Amino acid sequence: MQRDAVVVGGGVVGAACALALADAGLQVALVEAGQPARWSREQPDLRVFAFAPDNAALLDSLGVWRDILATRAQPYREMRVWDAAGGGELHFDADTLARRELGWIIEHGLLAERLWAAASRAGVGHFQPASVNGLEQRDDGVRLTLEIGEAIDARIAVAADGANSTLRSLAGIGAPTHDYGQRGVVAYVDTELPHRLTAWQRFLPSGPLAFLPVDDVRRSSIVWSLPEDEAARILALDDEDFGIELTNAFGARLGKVRPASRRVAFPLRRQLAKTQVEGRVLVLGDAAHVVHPLAGQGVNLGLRDVAALRDSVREAKRLGRDFDAPHRLQRWARARRSDNVASTFAFETINRVYSNDALMPTMLRGHALGIANALVPLRNALWRHAAGS
Repeated sequence: MQRDAVVVGGGVVGAACALALADAGLQVALVEAGQPARWSREQPDLRVFAFAPDNAALLDSLGVWRDILATRAQPYREMRVWDAAGGGELHFDADTLARRELGWIIEHGLLAERLWAAASRAGVGHFQPASVNGLEQRDDGVRLTLEIGEAIDARIAVAADGANSTLRSLAGIGAPTHDYGQRGVVAYVDTELPHRLTAWQRFLPSGPLAFLPVDDVRRSSIVWSLPEDEAARILALDDEDFGIELTNAFGARLGKVRPASRRVAFPLRRQLAKTQVEGRVLVLGDAAHVVHPLAGQGVNLGLRDVAALRDSVREAKRLGRDFDAPHRLQRWARARRSDNVASTFAFETINRVYSNDALMPTMLRGHALGIANALVPLRNALWRHAAGS
């Protein structure tokens, strides 16, 4: 049996893609090397996302957003960004932008679990645990061979299996990597002062430090970008010393900070696939683009890949055309890669400008935030881009 699509990778973006393509009327299979994610209310996932409104709308259209909101999704109503060297502050406020909230902080595990379950209910066929070890491209489709000895025929294959994507490699798509020489330290913390439903980000010479609210009062998730050796030192501190370092790094903006979980760190890098389509293999999510976490846009970019692909399939069906016509796949790939490349290098430039102590950038960058905040059309345009509008 030839399916319409096979998606490789059952994380947030892969499961969302399988569900979205099924929603568009395709017969879909989902291949995942591990077991489906399991989320626990008592043991929060250290990996969280700042979820944008356009992707909330995508998940709402797929029938999973209300469940996620009802389970655990923390809205934030303000965002404040400033530089430790001084200058102005960039401030986004939901009331000013005529919104109930700017976005939501959501755990990776919760999203992945709910999307996987919804894909099952939508009739998506599952192969798991199963890994791809072969790819054959044909004029009218692809054949994937799995390590478990099965083969899957489909009109298109989607690589959503992460930064080290096997399917992307089998398709012959290169993905050059640039190591930032930084690690992102993540943890949950409690603060002396309420976070006021605000996402905070302070630029330090060593890298940005973000506090993201995860409950209604004082608990936040932190993402602290640090040089490799400094990250190792921070990870080795006891809880008391870590709290002191974090309080100082954040300028005591929320008073004293106390750790509320273990700490982990992940390497920071830029990775961009040279193309997002090769023949009948499409590449999206982290398999296509890995970005610096300072803007919290990694999963948002991946879900925008998904939304654009579903829109392309729907348009083809409305017009009575082939959803997998080469020119249509190429058009999707060009549009998404253009947006992803621009976003990736924008984040990298911001990190480079603000994560150093050179005299000239230090003199100018804080004032640049203040100027952007004062110019209302510019500030609103920045918000619309982050929100996917």
